[in-house]
Amino acid sequence: MPKMQTVCPRCKQPIIADVQMLFDMNTDPTAKQKLLGRTTNIAHCLSCGYDGMISSPIVYHDPEKELLLTFFPPELGLPVNEQEKQIGPLINQVVNALPVEKRKGYLFQPSTMFTYQTLIDRILEADGITKEMLEAQQKRINLIQRLLSVANAEDRKTIIHQETETIDGNLFAILSTLLQSAAMQGDEASMKLLSQIQSELLNETEIGRKLLADSQETQHALKELEQANKNGLTREKLLDILSSVKSETSLATLVSLTRTGLDYQFFQVLSERIEKEEGEQKQHLTQLRDRLLSLTREIDLELKKRLEAANKLLETILGEEKLEESIGKHANEIDDFFSQALQAAFEKARVDNDLSRIEKIQKVISIIEKMSAPPPEIEFLQKLLEAPDEESRKKLLSDNNDKINDQFLTTINSIITEGEARKQSPELLDALRGIYKTALRVTMEKNMRS
Repeated sequence: MPKMQTVCPRCKQPIIADVQMLFDMNTDPTAKQKLLGRTTNIAHCLSCGYDGMISSPIVYHDPEKELLLTFFPPELGLPVNEQEKQIGPLINQVVNALPVEKRKGYLFQPSTMFTYQTLIDRILEADGITKEMLEAQQKRINLIQRLLSVANAEDRKTIIHQETETIDGNLFAILSTLLQSAAMQGDEASMKLLSQIQSELLNETEIGRKLLADSQETQHALKELEQANKNGLTREKLLDILSSVKSETSLATLVSLTRTGLDYQFFQVLSERIEKEEGEQKQHLTQLRDRLLSLTREIDLELKKRLEAANKLLETILGEEKLEESIGKHANEIDDFFSQALQAAFEKARVDNDLSRIEKIQKVISIIEKMSAPPPEIEFLQKLLEAPDEESRKKLLSDNNDKINDQFLTTINSIITEGEARKQSPELLDALRGIYKTALRVTMEKNMRS
């Protein structure tokens, strides 16, 4: 991000700030995240202490949604012709970065946004997020903040009963995210308060009681499934477990975990059982069959879509000359489905004896393996953890003196801190603490010698 001289929005003193004016999803897949997260164009003024956003022209481009948006802050007070002089070169960059065949009409009719918030709303709207949805989400956040500010449990219950319309599944999802964040940071006080609020919401609201019942039912069914797996899971036993659950959430969870078992023979077993039953049980099993067929179709359709998207991404990458650059640009899209697409493409190229394609696919595999390889300090730490005893660890540390540095110590310390917050295995944490102490001693001795 280029550094530019601008003025502090508060005291108008000259300052140097990192300014980004072009957010192009075509060249930077993280552009939207940067803009929506408001992590760019931040000023720090040493004169007055201002710490916040600065006014800057913005061009946003999303080729997938055919969006080209421009925003010029009115407070800059520049005439239209001067605005165009600053915006024009940015739009040219967008156009020039696209292959000729992908240059469409929307590029020559950019939409002007008159406020920064309108710009953000338009981007979110293209993702299917309406202004009403954002306002509803803000209400949920405000309610959680309000509950966190109240110390008395009875007062919180009063607020909960007053705000039942705001309390839904999305609010519980936000609360769960906050709990995970507090756990990651080791903030036990926040964890305790958030857990208490979560418990009150689960017990004091209708949606909470339903979520709690669904969760308990799902946990019970999962335990049954785990036990059945140990004893040898049959289609008949799987049908017993699935027919015993009542909530849609529990059924959907179990189907997602057992999709491979819901094959033709399973549905044959289910149909045979329906034929033998009568009355309510026959109706229940018939409805279960319809629901299972619907859920499996949804899962299969989603898997098909994701695999098609992975194949499309693979072809896009293979079509680029600079493979490493292309893979880096799409790194956040590379997942298990991409790996499946990569393997299938390799097998087909091998059958077709397409040597050129085989070579290119192998290069892609090699680049991805290189990118996904753990950092050297993590790899070395793993070797230390796999060592059979303390003496073996000490020898490894002694033989790899060059790898023991401040970065290695910082990495171990971070892993220990996160492990404590997540309440990971005490044995693992003890082993990490032992490695840290030994590595620290080696570092100190090395420093003293130098």
